[in-house]
Amino acid sequence: MRQVRLLIAIVALGLPVWAMAAQVLLTPKELDTLSQAHAVRIVDVREAEAYGLQHVPGAVSAPYSRWRGPGDNPGKLPALGELTSLVQELGLTPETPTVIVYTGIDSTDFGSAARVYWTLKMLGLKELSILNGGLAAWKSDGLPVSNKPATAPRSSYQPRMDTSMIATESEVLSKIGDARTNLIDSRPAPFYTGRVALDSARARGTLPGAINIDSDLYFEPGSAALMDKASLEQEADAPSLKPDGDVIAFCNTGHWSATEWFVRSEVLGQSHVKLYPGSMVEWTQSAKPLPMMNEPGRWAQLRYKLMTWSHRNLGTKAPQ
Repeated sequence: MRQVRLLIAIVALGLPVWAMAAQVLLTPKELDTLSQAHAVRIVDVREAEAYGLQHVPGAVSAPYSRWRGPGDNPGKLPALGELTSLVQELGLTPETPTVIVYTGIDSTDFGSAARVYWTLKMLGLKELSILNGGLAAWKSDGLPVSNKPATAPRSSYQPRMDTSMIATESEVLSKIGDARTNLIDSRPAPFYTGRVALDSARARGTLPGAINIDSDLYFEPGSAALMDKASLEQEADAPSLKPDGDVIAFCNTGHWSATEWFVRSEVLGQSHVKLYPGSMVEWTQSAKPLPMMNEPGRWAQLRYKLMTWSHRNLGTKAPQ
């Protein structure tokens, strides 16, 4: 709360709000204080229909789908022109204190806020935060909601992509077997072991040498809010990690891994953490075959596909 009180004092004195660094995770009460001081831009990344029903008062709508890539792999980044138009529509600049609000259903839901946060930072925005627990936490604290749409004055900011935050397919390929690079697979274990896969992925398994740290571990069971910093440090410190090594986080389409990136880079302050946005769908769709680990044999793949079909259509047990 000391940081929030300081920001209010800065606003009261007429100083620019970027005179202090943003707090990357906000509680509902902290966001409410900032909102009442008119010291923040609130960006709601839920679906437009949900936003129309209720949202944090004053929030502008920017559905998650607008931050994602094409249908064959939504993990890929949209064109810079599309992202520029969206950022300008929301009235954002590098100095605009911006808070991202998601629904607050579960740990997977948090990934949408983390991915938008990563995208905005990659585009040069500096004062970014996430409402920890999303709209659900806001409502749970008894704070008001609105159904009145809000807009922001259009900005003229021209973003440039910070490529140092992005791991490309060719870079990932070059880092396989590297003694100083940790490839972290943020998916649930069945994806990592090759027992399940997205329909858009052309192969099962993971990157050679990858470590599996399910992003769900950063949340209390059933929670959509990140745990405290000490707990996050404990969960992030996997025994198989290379000490002081660089990190490339990936998943299926750069969603779960955005949480991994956020925890390490923004909460824990680790340096040299990158996100591979296209992740395993891009990797397996490559025009040339790329190396894999935990890729099942032909008959095992057929068996897993049958088990997945049976689970989806007959309600049988999912592959574990």
